[in-house]
Amino acid sequence: MRQKVFAICDTEEAYAVRLMEYMLEKVRLPYVFHLFTKAEELQKFMQREKVEILLIAESVLRMLREEYIRRQVTQIFVLQESDEARSESLCCISKFQSPIAILEALADSVPELSDWSAEEQASDTEVKLIGIYSPVKRCLQTTFALTLGQILSKEHRTLYMNFENYSGFGQMLKRDFSMDMMDLMYYFRCAKDKLSFRLSAILQNIGGLDYIPPGQSLMGMREADGNQWLALCEYVARIGQYEYMILDLDDGLDGLFDLLRKCFKIYTITREDSFAVAKLNQYEQILKFNELDEIAAKTVKCRFPTFKEIPVALDSMTHGELAGYVKAIVREDLYGE
Repeated sequence: MRQKVFAICDTEEAYAVRLMEYMLEKVRLPYVFHLFTKAEELQKFMQREKVEILLIAESVLRMLREEYIRRQVTQIFVLQESDEARSESLCCISKFQSPIAILEALADSVPELSDWSAEEQASDTEVKLIGIYSPVKRCLQTTFALTLGQILSKEHRTLYMNFENYSGFGQMLKRDFSMDMMDLMYYFRCAKDKLSFRLSAILQNIGGLDYIPPGQSLMGMREADGNQWLALCEYVARIGQYEYMILDLDDGLDGLFDLLRKCFKIYTITREDSFAVAKLNQYEQILKFNELDEIAAKTVKCRFPTFKEIPVALDSMTHGELAGYVKAIVREDLYGE
């Protein structure tokens, strides 16, 4: 079951970040949080996601059509910035008070928050990293990864991250990305306090699956090591409350084995031709030589049958022969059925 969305929208960046960080770190409310500092970002998000609770600054609300907001949001709370009276049907909360006072005001109107306890609801579950890697090229690795991610996203909070040197994502999707994985790494390294709200602006969605646009700079991707990528994954998972992260991995990534070692499951796609067999044998020998038996032990080798048709549209990967194959893998390997 997908978790409910709690959105905060305020053009005062510092204020909005402090408010959301308090709710994330101190209280652990039963929602997935999204932070927006522009009205158009919120509007774009609501076109694809249902928002359960919206905490929106009075000045931002004036920029949007109230009727549209009411249709897209279950409960609206206005952070009041003036003494001007608004519609009685809108719940107004003074913006100029402490985060705990704002939370208490929300709890008065949202029954499920009234008895919420950080101690009782804190979860010790960690994100499960799923690595997709094969030394064999043109083997449907990314197609498999996207299919797996879209299937999992129907039941779980799932994020897809592509680490390929040349993913071709923008061209395939006919999209221009203003920010990508390297921007995410920049904020993680240099402006960690801003990452929580920048994540909402960087995140994209395809077929119900959240993803970070792949990095466009080969050299930039190589500047980060395995430990940095792991730390970033864990931090993003906590902010987005993701249960699964699909890592579509590539040879050129510094720290490939570090990431694979942390994955709880690894899928390696193989083929029957002699070159594919030779490459896989060499990869397995390298694992053995470097005493990486734990990676080999967690690896599931997938040799696909010949599919009559592979979906062309990347946003509809949950139907067809490949999807049926992947669903069987999910049931057996991830759910233990």
